[in-house]
Amino acid sequence: MANIKSAKKRILVINKKTEVNKSRKSEIKTYIKKFEKAITEGNYDLAKELLVMCEKKLYQAAAKNTIHKNAAARKVSRLTLKLNKVA
Repeated sequence: MANIKSAKKRILVINKKTEVNKSRKSEIKTYIKKFEKAITEGNYDLAKELLVMCEKKLYQAAAKNTIHKNAAARKVSRLTLKLNKVA
């Protein structure tokens, strides 16, 4: 455990940021699961709407350094390809 005051504060800040990042990643995963479920059910209109939301959430997470920007772009690209294959 840290003894220095600034180190203790950094631990608290890191814990808060970790919780926020986990929440963001979990939200993204939920939208991706909904998107994939819509595709398997053949609901293309819903899938298009969910793709827009997934894209938005992924790029926001990349902007806030929760995930890398190239990882976000790669995931958006793969989701778009899935939608284009079935449509």
